This record gives sequence, structure tokens and C-alpha cells, in this order.
Amino acid sequence: MATVIRLQRGGRKKRPFYSVVVMDKRNRRDGAFIERIGYYDPCKEPEVIELNLERVQAWANEWAQVSPRVASLVKLVKKPNLAEKAKAKVEQKAAEKQAASEIKAREEAAETNSSEEKNPEEEKDGAKADV
Repeated sequence: MATVIRLQRGGRKKRPFYSVVVMDKRNRRDGAFIERIGYYDPCKEPEVIELNLERVQAWANEWAQVSPRVASLVKLVKKPNLAEKAKAKVEQKAAEKQAASEIKAREEAAETNSSEEKNPEEEKDGAKADV
């Protein structure tokens, strides 16, 4: 039997919760599984990853394929500082994006203020031309 270690989705809409399971490769994602070896909750802060690494290794030795996402979770469990570095990188990108949007908003506000200042001057010039 071809087995695979992969994530099985649970939870509700927009609030996923994943179980790390060993299952037959031919089964659907949320179908019957052989063994549950952990879980992953990406919605919690910080993300909760609970894996039985001994069972993961035992199944890998039995020729079970490990999905790419589960492989990355195993790597994060083995080396938790990788998770901190990845999170810091994501936070840095978010901060840069927010700073860029704030700068853009300031420029647009300054541009609208300068255009509002020009309009009253044009009206004054127009009033003088009428007289």
C-alpha cells in the first residue's frame, strides 16, 4: 500500500485546523487515515505545531512519502529558531509594506492640499479679470 504523511483539514470556514495523518495515497484529503501523528493550528498566535517525530520517522522508514508542507512543519519542529526567523521576515515585509502605504498616503494628501490651495488663487484671479 502506498502511504503518505499529509495534512487533513478540519475546523470551519476561514478557520482551518490541520491534523497530520498517515493515510493511503489514493484516499481523498479528508478521508480515512491509518494514524494521526500530530496537529497544526495556523490560526493561533503563535502557530501551534504538535508532532510525534518518532512516528514520523518510523513511517518514513516504512517508505511513507512526506508531503512538502508536512516536511516543512517537521523542519520547524526540529529547529524552532527557523520559525522565529521566518516570522521576523514576514513581520519585516509587512512593516515595509505599511510604511510604503503611509508614505504614499502622505504624498497624496500633500498633493490634494496643494491643488486645493491653487484653486482659490485661480478664483481670485478670475474675480479681478471680471472687474
